[in-house]
Amino acid sequence: MIARRLPPLRALEAFVRTVRMGSARAAADELGLSPSALSRRIGNLEAFVGKRLFTRARQSMSLTDEGQAFFEAINPHLEALARAVENQSENFSLLRLHLGVLPLFGSQRLFPKLAELRRSHPLLHIDIDTGAHLEDRVGDTLDAAIILSRGPSRGLHAVRLDHNMVRAIGNRAVAAAVGAEPDREILKRQTFLVHNELPESFVAWTAEIGMPDLAPAAIDHFDSGQLMLEAAAQGLGIAIMHDDHVRRAQDDRLAQVFDIQVESPYSYWFVCKPTALEERPVRIFHDWLVQAGL
Repeated sequence: MIARRLPPLRALEAFVRTVRMGSARAAADELGLSPSALSRRIGNLEAFVGKRLFTRARQSMSLTDEGQAFFEAINPHLEALARAVENQSENFSLLRLHLGVLPLFGSQRLFPKLAELRRSHPLLHIDIDTGAHLEDRVGDTLDAAIILSRGPSRGLHAVRLDHNMVRAIGNRAVAAAVGAEPDREILKRQTFLVHNELPESFVAWTAEIGMPDLAPAAIDHFDSGQLMLEAAAQGLGIAIMHDDHVRRAQDDRLAQVFDIQVESPYSYWFVCKPTALEERPVRIFHDWLVQAGL
């Protein structure tokens, strides 16, 4: 068998880190190289493959179309190589990810899929944190987080996981009592359930029904979507919820209040520090999350 000629691995590493981090300077700092040394390594790789992978202008480098195609072709194989080495080596310990997750996303969307991640990456183990202020703790006590937000802070690597519609949900008795069409006098006597961190959902819904100034009997605030669903099912009020949460709950006690929905100001996002993508536990989870379509 004729041995195939392998590309320079250090050059491959320089190329992949530059693409993942989105900055040649950041990749050079991560690898402990000068910008010129990083550029030389990538130049060696370009000479090996016979393609221009980046365009260079002053101190910036931009991926070419051929560079993008090259990255998409080799990245899965590099991940497979790393996984194979991990599985065959006795020197690798567990890979540990500290992940912040909102409880409802965890129970409805993440946990039902985690077994397939464990089968693919048996060394990866995840510490789950459902505490407050997840986004603020990314890069400190958390490696990454899945948050519900209008849009993450600048400086974070962010992947939008979905788009949501807001609905009003109550138990069947409440839904029947308020009727099929919005009535201000009836709604003024109701209690609404709103998540502490999602106040604009109620604002969007009342605007959609043409009552932006609606003042109900009370608005009860929750810090748990799971408890909001249960409170609505028990007849404690009308929950302003994302339709996906209600659909996944599959609770026969719940019914939609009015045939009305409006686009939510909030979406689920995966967030981490850009440099964290170079840490294998974060990279594994990030890539799986995107591919799994959670």
